[in-house]
Parts: sequence; structure tokens; C-alpha cells
Amino acid sequence: MKTQKLTLTVFGLIALFLFNTCAVNPVTGKKQFMMMSESQEVAMGAEYEPQVLATFGVYEDAELQNFLQTKVNEMGLQSHRPNLQYHIKVLDSPVVNAFAVPGGYIYLTRGILTHFNNEAELIGVIGHEMGHITARHSVVNQSQQTLAQLLLIGGMIASEKFRQYGEYAMQGMQLLFLSFSRAHEREADRLGVEYASRIGYDGSKFADFYKLLIRMSPPPEQGGVPTFMSTHPDPGDRYNAVNQDAVVWKDSLDFNTWKVNENSYLQMIDGMVYGEDPRQGYTDGNVFYHPELKFQFTYPAGWQFENSPMQVRMAPQDGNALIIFALTQGSNLQAAAQNDLRQLEVNVLESQNITVHGLPAIAVVSEQSSQDQNTGQVQNLRIRSQYINDNGTFYVFHGVTLMETFDGVLPRFNSTMASFAKLTDPARINVKPNLIHVKRVQNTGTLADALRYHGVTTQKLEEHSFLNNMELTERVQAGKMIKVIGQ
Repeated sequence: MKTQKLTLTVFGLIALFLFNTCAVNPVTGKKQFMMMSESQEVAMGAEYEPQVLATFGVYEDAELQNFLQTKVNEMGLQSHRPNLQYHIKVLDSPVVNAFAVPGGYIYLTRGILTHFNNEAELIGVIGHEMGHITARHSVVNQSQQTLAQLLLIGGMIASEKFRQYGEYAMQGMQLLFLSFSRAHEREADRLGVEYASRIGYDGSKFADFYKLLIRMSPPPEQGGVPTFMSTHPDPGDRYNAVNQDAVVWKDSLDFNTWKVNENSYLQMIDGMVYGEDPRQGYTDGNVFYHPELKFQFTYPAGWQFENSPMQVRMAPQDGNALIIFALTQGSNLQAAAQNDLRQLEVNVLESQNITVHGLPAIAVVSEQSSQDQNTGQVQNLRIRSQYINDNGTFYVFHGVTLMETFDGVLPRFNSTMASFAKLTDPARINVKPNLIHVKRVQNTGTLADALRYHGVTTQKLEEHSFLNNMELTERVQAGKMIKVIGQ
């Protein structure tokens, strides 16, 4: 009887909660369950912004940035939320991706910019991401997820048996709401075409970008898809739908011509970094080199390696250990180590001053208790840390594993940390990234002929075919601009 009363109370509170959290969706004009006000949404975006930029890094190009912000401002005034201030940044990542954060924040990677072939494709994708913001898709998803958890909690109170399977139901709820993303993506497509069309761009060119994604998608047996593909599903179906949307807007808007601006876009990305930028660090074998900061170190053979602006992460395939390498702050080496260890809230077991290839360093072993998020069990971690002073720049390695596996992994931790050294080899320092070079076709013929004329090897023809979103056998006229990769 007490359980029944408690359950009624919980569902009564949920009903009252729902009644007070309905809002009108700016795009559909219909009432919709929302747990976040617009001011909260904007504040969330402002909070995410520095985290996104720190994680990916910013690609610095003032002319490009000014162009993008101007177009976003123009399109924003034509959107369903014209009073919202929109922001756009180019991230220094080779991954083909674009995404939006609540509150008006839009991000494009330089990887996706190198694969656009005209302004209309670019504007269509920006409009798509703006559509996610105007329709408040992230807010809706978060609100639905919270509601699902509230209802789930009510059910767990009502039923001992349901409580037993609550953890599995929570996991299933995550998968359930993934299905909503397809509807949201389709809505964002429609909005992207609308916003691009309203400022005079040819929306059918946005559809052409999905043709490129279809070509980039590997066969199912190979597994893995580009990041943009994984978050923007069904490019084939969406190509046809976006084309249909573009026709509707061309019929309804009174423009004599529709902007594509192929040459002006290609000229704008001429010289853009293509692929990984070795100046931000690169690997050769199992050695990591950083030409700008001028250091190097080896890492265990067979371990996975991930380099980001914030830190470098290395881990074996079984995931039973982790090495993190990062910068740390302090007035001197001792202060940098103490500050970092204090923030980690570890229990220091031993600490000693050492030198690493002539550089002052501090070697530390510590322990930390951590709760497994899946099982709830407390795990005891042991950490081997090393702080290094490189002429006033302080670096830290953290080798982390469970206490019971520490002795077995320690030699790999020690070997990696002991290998840190200053990079002096000019050949390793003076590496240059690949760049996009825009060239004019000299003679009418196939794309393959034009690429060969500009020095593209046979092995690189298919990559250039993707880059230009053309078939190698496609005819190109003399004077047409194409993209060529080179240093």
C-alpha cells in the first residue's frame, strides 16, 4: 500500500512537471516538451564552446572566418530564430564533419571544407546545422531523455522486478532515442535547403554533397564510416529528398539566378591544410614527433595512439592500461607536480627527482580509488607519473592501470617515459603538411588526364576523384578549376 501511494505521488509530480514544461517549437509552431529555456540553451552553448575549441583546435584563416560568419549572420536572419546570435568556427581537424551545439554554435572541420566544391554545398551544410539549432533538436532529445528517465524511475519504484532490470532499461532508452535522430536529420535537411535558398543559393548543390558521402561510404563488410556519415545516416535517400526540396524552393522564390560560386569557393580554400598536419605532431613507427614543441618519445608497439590539442593518449588493445601525455602548469617543476597531483586527488606512495636525457624530472607512484560506472564496484588504480621540465615548459606522463596489473605494465610505462627527449633532427622538424592547390585544367579531356597533367600519380587518382567529387572518366573543359594535393 505504501509503495502504491509513493508511485502515485511520483507520477503525479511527473504530470505536473510535464504541464509546466511545454514550449512552442520555433520551426513547427507546435507545443513540445522542453526542459530548457532559450537563455539556458544559449548558456549551455557558451559553456561548450571553449571545450570544443580546446579539444579540436581552431584553424586560423581570418578571411575564411569572416566569410563564414557573414553568411551565418545573413542566413540566421532568414531562419526560424532570427533573434538568436549564431557563431561559426573552423576546427583544425582532417575528419569530414560538421555539427552544432545548442544556443547558436556551428562547427565545420577543415576536413569537410576541403571536400566542398562550391559555396552552395557549404551553405547547404551550414543551413542544415542551423536547422538543428532552430528546431532545438539537441534540447528536445535531452528533454525526452530526462522524461524517459523520470518515467523509468517511477516504474522502478512501483515494481521490484522492474527495478532489477532498471539498468538494462536505461541502456535501452539510449538506443530508443537514437531512432529520433533520423527524423531530426531529415528536418534539418529541409531547413538547410530552405535557409540556403532564402539567401539565393542553389539547394540542389547541397544534395550533391550527399553523392560524395555515398562514394566515401565503404562496403558494409569493411566496417567503419566517416564521422559525418555516422551522425547523418542514409545519404542515398536524402540525396533524392534534398533535390526535391530544392525544386520546391526554386518554384516558390523569385530569384532569376541561383548562386553556386564554384571558382570563388575553390580560390578561398586554395592553400588549406589537407589531412593530418604533422606540425601538430605525427607518428612514424612507434615514435611520436612534435616539430613545433621539438620533443619526441616512443610508445609501446601495438598500442593505439590518439593525438589531440589537449593531450596524447596511448592504450593497448585490451584497454587494461592507459598512458596520457599533456602539458601541465606551475611556477617551477615541483609546483607543477604538486598542483597536478592535488587536482587528481591521489595518494602519493613515492616520489623522487630524476633526469631524463639531461632534463630535470620527477617520478611519482600514486594510488586512486575509482568507481566503475557499469558495475558500481570500487576499483583501486595505481598510477606511474613523470613530470618533465623542458626549459620552463612542463610536461607530464600518467600511466594508469589497476593495482593488480600494475607490475606487469610498469616496464612499458617506464620505457615510454624514459624515452622523452628533445627533437633536434632537422628532417623531423622541417616537415610540411599537404595542402589543397587549385589548378586550372589546361586541355579539355577526362579528369584523370587533367590530374596527371598536374603531377598526380596513378596511386593518388582515386583520392583526387573523391576530393573533386567527379569520376575519373568525367569530361572537364579547359579552364575549369580542380583541386590537387601537394606541399
